[in-house]
Amino acid sequence: MRYFIRFAYNGTPYHGWQIQPNASSVQETLNKAFSVLLNETISIMGAGRTDTGVHASEMFGHFDTEKNIDVLNLVHKLNSYLPKDIAIFDIIPVHDDAHCRFDASKRTYEYHINTVKNPFLQELSWYVSQKLDVALMNEAAQLLLKHTDFQCFSKVNTDVNTFDCTIFEAFWKEENNKLIFTISANRFLRNMVRSIVGTLINIGLHKITLEDFENIIASKNREKAGFSVPAHGLYLTDIYYDYITK
Repeated sequence: MRYFIRFAYNGTPYHGWQIQPNASSVQETLNKAFSVLLNETISIMGAGRTDTGVHASEMFGHFDTEKNIDVLNLVHKLNSYLPKDIAIFDIIPVHDDAHCRFDASKRTYEYHINTVKNPFLQELSWYVSQKLDVALMNEAAQLLLKHTDFQCFSKVNTDVNTFDCTIFEAFWKEENNKLIFTISANRFLRNMVRSIVGTLINIGLHKITLEDFENIIASKNREKAGFSVPAHGLYLTDIYYDYITK
């Protein structure tokens, strides 16, 4: 039987999602918890791979087991067993061919910036003291929807077959001394959101123009795009599947 897991985590203490030697990861932590509580070796596939320090307010994974699971009871036990920075919301039985990574039709990320220094947001939002032209940044964000090739925002030496992504929405909003950038797409390249945000920050600081922004995308050259903003302001917030109702 295959099950999907819907969960969240604060990425601060982890070296990203994926298991790696000599470093704590979310995947390893979940594998251990599920294996102990189900008394069998469980290997969880994730819907994506977040980097060191990146958070997820909604993440999905899947695993297989021959056991019949009491979902409510297992969710309760997992939340008691797991560290305080990981929370399990739901465990969902799915068909045997369901795949949490390949079946996702849309993913949404947010990037959080606090414009007033706040010690309680130190690991959860990036502090930017400079005044940003948010209206101009929103104009630039809308230009993203005209394009599909985002090689300029991708980490170099990546193993993808295509740099094409369909962006459904991209916008900034201001609320309570915070700026939040929301972006949804059918897929994302490695480091894509953080480099887009860094380039949009340069727009907001009037370091580059809207025309420059279009030229950067057309160049397909990562060196021409902006800096990669810190990981701790980035959140995976939504993953959508045609066969799962939230």
